[in-house]
Amino acid sequence: MPRHDVVIIGAGPGGYVAAIRAAQLGFDVACIEREEALGGTCVRVGCIPSKALLVSSERFREAREDLGEHGIGVGGLELDLGAMMVRKDRVVKANSDGVTFLLKKNGVTCYQGSAEIVAPGRVVIRDSETTVEAEHTVIATGSRVAPLSGIEPDGDRIVTSSEALAFSEVPEHLAVIGAGYIGLELGLVWHRLGARVTVLEYLERILPGMDAEIAGEALKAFRKQGLEFHLGARITGASTSGNRVSVEVEGADKITCDRLLLAVGRLPNTDGLGLGRLGVAVGERGQIEVDERFRTSVPGIYAIGDVVRGPMLAHKAEEEGVALAEWLKTGVGRVNYAAIPGIVYTEPEIAAVGQTEEQLKEEGVPYRKGSFPFSANGRARTEGVVEGKVKILAHAETDRILGVHIIGAGASDLIAEAVVAIEFGASAEDIARSVHAHPTLAEAVKEAALAVDGRSLHL
Repeated sequence: MPRHDVVIIGAGPGGYVAAIRAAQLGFDVACIEREEALGGTCVRVGCIPSKALLVSSERFREAREDLGEHGIGVGGLELDLGAMMVRKDRVVKANSDGVTFLLKKNGVTCYQGSAEIVAPGRVVIRDSETTVEAEHTVIATGSRVAPLSGIEPDGDRIVTSSEALAFSEVPEHLAVIGAGYIGLELGLVWHRLGARVTVLEYLERILPGMDAEIAGEALKAFRKQGLEFHLGARITGASTSGNRVSVEVEGADKITCDRLLLAVGRLPNTDGLGLGRLGVAVGERGQIEVDERFRTSVPGIYAIGDVVRGPMLAHKAEEEGVALAEWLKTGVGRVNYAAIPGIVYTEPEIAAVGQTEEQLKEEGVPYRKGSFPFSANGRARTEGVVEGKVKILAHAETDRILGVHIIGAGASDLIAEAVVAIEFGASAEDIARSVHAHPTLAEAVKEAALAVDGRSLHL
């Protein structure tokens, strides 16, 4: 019977990073993954393929709509969706192969199959009936698409994000249930490629959880691009007839489309692990309850990533994987949950870290706000990407940065400066006094920091 120091169930961002770090620290590590390709949802049917299509679709849109302004004529522009999908699949395979290489390089033993924890320290791989023993068992099985009452995905006309990443043709009319990260990103991909896109959201706003001011600007930007939004829409059912889908909306006319994407969130993926029999405590939302060291209620069993509390983000899972491995080896590990960025890879991009203005008001925290529009940034003007702004929230008494919210070009990269600032307890004055190269988009961050004190230079 194979025995290891640490067995990790799941080879997604949390699992494979935990495996690598544990191996670096001298543990004998095994990783069990039920899929043939490693990397989890993020690499196979999530972050990586969606970003590949976002890049390709934006190149297509730019060639169709923007290049003429630069004096570049494009004649006979055609969409080869098959080639676009081949590129996407190639990018996915390269990333998955990279995970395989890293695990092998670090001496991690990999098993393929569905795992069940039959007892603390003992895991059975059902596909091969192999039993693996370990002192520490880590659950890193990620999440799955959340269901919606009255909607039954069929993998063809009513789909989840997995199928929406691999349509063989551009939908004539794509309806999207859910105006969160996934729904907006995939809706924008297919809109750029020629589909009419209607987004249906139960709330009266998009991007729940993000700063309301920034979400409002995003809504205006997406509507300007041609996406249709029905806010406050309660979906009661959907049915298919041939190639058409009929979506029922409470108190409103039915919406007819040829594809319907269900994107209302995700749930912890813990089925089949044997948690109930073992007595592992699970919360109301299905997430495994853990302490600050990621220990479950059963000694020797740990959990990280989407199956525990906190945002369901790949980088959050990675940090938890590293922290857990270091806890096991040294007794010291840390994740700063106040400094985990969230990003929507639309155009314009949207990125945030720290608290929103609504949260500060609700908690009664005194704050000052500074913002700076990209329309006043020289680099943004040269690139023709003047939409959006940087918004910084700082404590009114200490000036410590509490939250940074960006909508605009390069937001996914610009937010890194804000993450580091919050991690180090920086003030708005610290950023304002730091030299930012000219001309760069990052100057907008400096100017927003200056604006906190009412002394922006270029506005």
